[in-house]
Amino acid sequence: MTNFLKHIGNDNSGATAVEYGLIVSLIVIAMIGALQSVAAVSDQTWTLVQDRSVEAMNN
Repeated sequence: MTNFLKHIGNDNSGATAVEYGLIVSLIVIAMIGALQSVAAVSDQTWTLVQDRSVEAMNN
């Protein structure tokens, strides 16, 4: 049993997966921030298109 616990304690293969997971999570957080700013600009653009379309139909 002690050999098994020593083997588990010396095993570093899971650390790489955790590191990759952290990197991916940071990338996702950055993507969410970027997409939120793009969404705000896109929303403003479509609001402008809607307003101009209504103005054009009323004239």
